[in-house]
This record gives sequence, structure tokens and C-alpha cells, in this order.
Amino acid sequence: METLSLIGNAFAGMMNPMSILLLIVGVAVGIVFGSIPGLSAAMAVALFLPVTFAMQAHEAFTLLVALYIGGISGGLISAILINIPGTSSSIATCFDGSPMAKKGEAGKALGTGVVFSFLGGLFSFLVLMFVAPSVAQITLKFSAIEYFGVCLFALSMIAALAGTSMIKGLLSGCLGLIIALVGMAPIDGTKRFTFGINELSSGFNILPTLIGIFAIAEVLAYAEEVKKMGKATQVKQSFKIKGFGFTWKEFVGQKWNALRSALIGTGIGILPGIGGSTAGILSWMTAKKTSKHPEKYGTGIMDGVVASETSNNAVIGGALIPLLTLGIPGDTNTAVLLGALTMQGIAAGPQLFTQHGEWVYTIMLGLIAVNIFMYLQGRVFIRGFVN
Repeated sequence: METLSLIGNAFAGMMNPMSILLLIVGVAVGIVFGSIPGLSAAMAVALFLPVTFAMQAHEAFTLLVALYIGGISGGLISAILINIPGTSSSIATCFDGSPMAKKGEAGKALGTGVVFSFLGGLFSFLVLMFVAPSVAQITLKFSAIEYFGVCLFALSMIAALAGTSMIKGLLSGCLGLIIALVGMAPIDGTKRFTFGINELSSGFNILPTLIGIFAIAEVLAYAEEVKKMGKATQVKQSFKIKGFGFTWKEFVGQKWNALRSALIGTGIGILPGIGGSTAGILSWMTAKKTSKHPEKYGTGIMDGVVASETSNNAVIGGALIPLLTLGIPGDTNTAVLLGALTMQGIAAGPQLFTQHGEWVYTIMLGLIAVNIFMYLQGRVFIRGFVN
């Protein structure tokens, strides 16, 4: 009876006009931040943190989580339409989303991304609600050996991503490792490859690096196309979309792909410091390896978008598990959320569920509500882009 009372009070707290307004504004602003290369979900959450000073704890956390979810989901828009990931979590979405757009299936790609972003987030939030404490205890047993295994497995994906040119794939992987080595060594603090430039002491920020890699490649490809054609041309296309662009049969056909990707995303999210970009690429590679037609991946198929967007949104709920149960942020966004909790006088950790039970249930319901609003507003956004 006490649990039912807590849930009832939490539901009443979520249904007040201010909470609903914060949900709508937070998701919309988050989608805008996520869809613009150079901005990010973490930037949106950090910028709005001062706004939450005068709010109640559940309202502040709801606004920041809405920005977080909207920002991660919004990254698929630029990834699909201009082949530049709006956030690092949308890297793998470029692999099939952009080719789909070039084939005239931009509406289908965007619709697929929105629907399976919703499902991936919903799955991870249900995991957060029902098995968070148990799952968090497992992650405490991860040592340097397990983290090394995860990193080694991630590096092994280079061979699969290389496609027909293994040399290019290995050279790209080596270039990535060189970029990652720049900055302060994590163990002894020694400066590596900074060449006396203080600005390089913290290494290369992942978002500007990704924008440089993807955006410059697109600009060069467009310049080459213009050179061949002799002049620049602009073609305006209008794509009519019915529903979300895919059939019920196609939706059902993705059930195992979506479930597998949601599990991968939730698992990666629980492990601190890995993030949505790894989850998206890992899910995309796993889907390719288990597919009956792996040669189609990267040419513009629905399966690749499903794998990427389901997993990178499932990371959100996974990253909140160690935050709420252990007080350990899973990524940059949850680190800001931890700061918001501290400002509200709430200590995240094992005692959170006993000392602030009603608040926890309010947040659980708020996560599901935010996800639903993301789904609804995402539908509005994709219709604005394709019609």
C-alpha cells in the first residue's frame, strides 16, 4: 500500500501544468541542440543547469532529462539528411541513414529513427525501474581487466568496419588511436603529443573532431561533384510520408534487431565512460554480423538505422542506473545531472530509494513521459523536414 501511495503522489506531481510545460520545452530545445552539428545534448543540459536553481527537485531533473533525451534523439536528423552526426551517439546512423536519404527515403529513415529511439529509451527506462539496484551491483565487480576487454572488443570492430579495403580500415584505426593519445596521460599526467600547445593538454574534444571528419568529407565530396558538373546545382525534393514511412510488416521484422540493440545500449550505458557512440557502432556491427544480407549494410537499409538509434537511446536509461543507485555518473550528461541533484540537496546512491522514494517514482514516471513527448514531437519534426 505504501508503494501504491508513493506512485499515486508521484503521478500527481508529474501531471501539474508546470511539469508538462517543462517536458515540452525541454524535449523541443534538446532536439534542436541535437540536430545542429557543433551543439550537443551535454551542452544543452549544462546551459540550462542554472535555470533549475529555483525549481523543485523533480521539476529540475525532469527538465534536464528532457534536454538529454531530446538532444540524443535529435542527432539523427543531421546524420540522415546531411551525413553529419549532430551528436557523437549518431555516428552509426550516418552509415545507413544518409544513403537512405540519397535514395529518396529520407522520410522512412527519419521515421524509423524516431520510432526506434522511443522504443530503445522505453526499454532502458523499464530496466531502470525494475532491475536497477541488481544491475548496478554487477557493474561494481568490473575491474581493469573487464574494461580492457571491452576496449579491445571495440578496437576489433575496425576489421569489420573496414569493408573491402583492410589497409584503409587499419590506417583509419591507427589515426584514431593517435588522435586519442593527444593530451594528458590518465595515469601519471604526462603531456603527450601536445608540441608545447597548452590548448592540447586536454586532448581533442570528440564533438569538434567528429564534425571535422564528417563535415569536411561532405564538403570535399560536394566540391568534387560540382567540379565534375561544372556548376553548383540545387535540387529541392519533397517526400510525402504516410505514418512513419514503413509498413507494419517491416516494423515487426525488426523486433529481434531492436531487442538486441536495446540490450547492448542499456549494457553499455551502465558501464561508466563508454557512451552512446560505442553502443551505436557496436549494435550496428552486431546487426550486420547476424544479418542474412550483411552486404547491404552501409548501402541504405532500415536495419542499420534501427540498430543505431535503438541502442544510443537505450544508453540513457542505462547511464541513469549507476547515477541513481551508486552516485556514479555514466557519461558527461549524467555528470551534470549529478550536479543538479547535489544542488537540490539530494544525495544519489543506495539510500536514495529509501529516503526519497516519492521523488524517485516521480522521476521514473517523468522519464517515460519525456520519452512519449519525444516521440510525439519527433513526428512533428520529421514531417516538417520531409514535406
